[in-house]
Amino acid sequence: MNRSSNGCWTCRLRRKKCDEHRPICNECMTLHISTCNYGAKPAWMDGGIKQEVMTKKIKNEVKQHAPYRRRGKRESTTSNLNVSIPGLADQKLASFNIPLPESEAQSEASSYTHDTSASSPDIPTVASPVNTQKICKQVLQIRTFAQSDSVLLVFYLERILPFLFPFYRPAPLHGGRAWILDLAISSPVVRQAILCQSSYFFALAHGTSTIKDDRMWEALLEKTRDAFNMLRNSITIIESYNENEHILGSVRAMAAVMQLQRFEIAITSFDNCQAHLNAALTIFRKVVDVVGADNLASSSNTFRSILSLLGPPTWILPAQQAEISSSEQAAFRFSTALLIFDDIIASTAFQERPKLYDYHQSLLCKGHGVDAVPPINLKTTVGCQNWVLKQIGEIATLDAWKKHRKAAGNLDVVELVQRAAAIKKTLEAHVSRFETDLVSAPQESNLLDDMFAAEDYTGQARTIARQTSLITQIWAHSTFLYLSVVVSG
Repeated sequence: MNRSSNGCWTCRLRRKKCDEHRPICNECMTLHISTCNYGAKPAWMDGGIKQEVMTKKIKNEVKQHAPYRRRGKRESTTSNLNVSIPGLADQKLASFNIPLPESEAQSEASSYTHDTSASSPDIPTVASPVNTQKICKQVLQIRTFAQSDSVLLVFYLERILPFLFPFYRPAPLHGGRAWILDLAISSPVVRQAILCQSSYFFALAHGTSTIKDDRMWEALLEKTRDAFNMLRNSITIIESYNENEHILGSVRAMAAVMQLQRFEIAITSFDNCQAHLNAALTIFRKVVDVVGADNLASSSNTFRSILSLLGPPTWILPAQQAEISSSEQAAFRFSTALLIFDDIIASTAFQERPKLYDYHQSLLCKGHGVDAVPPINLKTTVGCQNWVLKQIGEIATLDAWKKHRKAAGNLDVVELVQRAAAIKKTLEAHVSRFETDLVSAPQESNLLDDMFAAEDYTGQARTIARQTSLITQIWAHSTFLYLSVVVSG
């Protein structure tokens, strides 16, 4: 194909075919080239010295960011896959990049569908209509598990999942991690996300960096491409339906996004964390819209209403005494916990109010009644009790308020101190209650207790108290420091 005369100036300079995606073409985004631009002819495109300087600059950028598939040898990029593995010479961990441009919240999830791979012409773009029937056939077609896939799936359940989520120990008597197995079998998008992770860690465990044959790395790239393409296709389907028609698909896609995000964090690849978070937030809002965002913000029962749409639960035993959450119910609860946690932590870094702040009260706090428990239990997912992270969200909100007031030149220090004092008082009360409960809690448990530990009646999983108490204490004391920095910094 001939190169377009309307491509970005960087692709013209490099004499590469440009897909003309704006504001940054996928070729430049994949190679991390910072000079991508359209419009008037830039000053450096003079056919002389400036152009030569720019050519060298771009080559250096490409060389700096381009991954290596083999130690000390071949430099390669995978722009058509939007996937890369950094240099083995430096023993770096792999990085799997999805080009997700910053945009309004409405388009965060849809940015997953922007792929310019020449080998994937069936994936719709902004300029082409969505062939929903064709994509549904692609996504919903469940391929038979190969033996290698079975090995990778078991490897994920037994080794990778405990590594990525050490505090996630759902009780076996209430399903345990069976929902992951079920979704891996029934949902292609979740399956590919799992196989992508397992392929990498399995190769890492076998010391693949010493293998001179590129076939192993090509297989890893193939798994990663399949995962991202499957995710893009799934989100395309979700966007073409209204909320009620594809709520199950939305939950599966959200679970896959959070899985891939955690995977990238684990291998120290942080470039796409915010893009993944924004996409997951958009999918979450789409699910919430089924029952109404205002309803979820005002009542914890609304979250249970969402879960009821993802059911019904499974009943085990002839007596029908053991209620097991459906796979989608467990996936949504698990993914929502991770999403709330990530949103709160991101807000501290960006000095912004958490995007899910309006839902903190209904999702993280106990409702009315003696036996009431919050719909989301962060302790069973990230090892820290809800009240600590809720107060971190309050401090982040205070920090955002302070930043905006300071920028406007009308910061009231007295009001700042008063609001901070209220947060500190709440924190101190929680810490005091926590320490009292810690002293009265049983310190020992036997093997059978751990093996057959039952959850409480709402299905919230328990973890061993001594594993999470220290984590909660560390987070609590760190929260006091964070509050002090916000007030005095």
